[in-house]
Amino acid sequence: MTSPETSPRSRRVSRRIGAIAESATLKVDAKAKALKAEGRPVIGFGAGEPDFPTPDYIVEAAVEAARDPRNHRYTPAGGLPELKKAIVAKTRRDSGLEVEPAQVLVTNGGKQAIYEAFATMLDPGDEVIVPAPYWTTYPEAIQLAGGTPVEVLADETQDYKVTVEQLEAARTDRTKVLLFVSPSNPTGAVYTKDEIRAIGAWVEEHGLWVLTDEIYEHLVYDGVETGSLPVLCPELAEHTVVVNGVAKTYAMTGWRVGWMIGPADLIKAASNLQSHATSNVANVSQRAALAALEGDLDAVEEMKAAFDRRRRTIVAMLKEIDGVVCPMPGGAFYAYPQVKGLLGKEHGGRMIATSAELAEYILDEAEVAVVPGEAFGSPGYLRLSYALGDDDLVEGVTRLQKLFA
Repeated sequence: MTSPETSPRSRRVSRRIGAIAESATLKVDAKAKALKAEGRPVIGFGAGEPDFPTPDYIVEAAVEAARDPRNHRYTPAGGLPELKKAIVAKTRRDSGLEVEPAQVLVTNGGKQAIYEAFATMLDPGDEVIVPAPYWTTYPEAIQLAGGTPVEVLADETQDYKVTVEQLEAARTDRTKVLLFVSPSNPTGAVYTKDEIRAIGAWVEEHGLWVLTDEIYEHLVYDGVETGSLPVLCPELAEHTVVVNGVAKTYAMTGWRVGWMIGPADLIKAASNLQSHATSNVANVSQRAALAALEGDLDAVEEMKAAFDRRRRTIVAMLKEIDGVVCPMPGGAFYAYPQVKGLLGKEHGGRMIATSAELAEYILDEAEVAVVPGEAFGSPGYLRLSYALGDDDLVEGVTRLQKLFA
């Protein structure tokens, strides 16, 4: 007989799912919102979402779509044909990459695109090189797909950008994919055209695949000369998957529309997976995304100007804190200060040894929510999103300055 301890029922959650860590960024954001609901004046730097409303013309398109009975029914699992065509046109306009609708899969946000890309590309034991600091979801998606993430750390002394030499040191005969992200979450690092071409040449030399996440493509500052990897390295186009979406560019995080672009056979396989997992993305959201992509970029430029202003403010203020080193991010909307000078010391009667403990202390004592570097594969750092109002940003960092004065 099977004992209670060895019964299949004794393992209530599968090992595969039980090994997944909760999203650290969403956890911090949820805690901040819960404290706010209790009436505490918490300022949250945790969530990676614009504080702006979705532009009116996009919302109106969604309202109109909700009234149209066509959108009350199932539609093709891989995306509305009209939206796929709009993604093709947008990709040509914004990055210069020429693709066909058969190379596009519309997904429930960028996260689903990332998971489905890895699930489609990887077999058990395949390795993915993951530059760190990394967004929390990447390693989890790789492992859930049966792959093995291999981390390559770049710190602030190299502007958080990995080198070809580091990538080569991490490569093994099991390496299949390089994850490439520029602009980066969590650091805001942006690779130059020459840096991208050098990495692309290395990828081609070793016959690897690339998954490149371009969700922050429109948020690049200071005139940095950058570009899309498959455009700068056209020889890799047939071995590259591009992930993107409307969330960051159009302040549409809650609408859940992303996409992946790649070779048609890979996209067909990923579409088959999606047909069983979720079927089509909500039609109203797809119609809203269609309006976003067919509109102009005026609202995007306004948001970018605000992010640029906040970027300069937050970096200048963080640099005033003794023990904090904060490079100027070149893109996205995150500051990623190194805080090792604050660790191993007593603060407010508490010995703080790690950046995770530091983040807890900051929330308890200053009522400011930040995400510790442990979540991104680099202890000793904090991530602060500056996608929040100017007044809250100044107030939040002022609290940090007072806390560590």
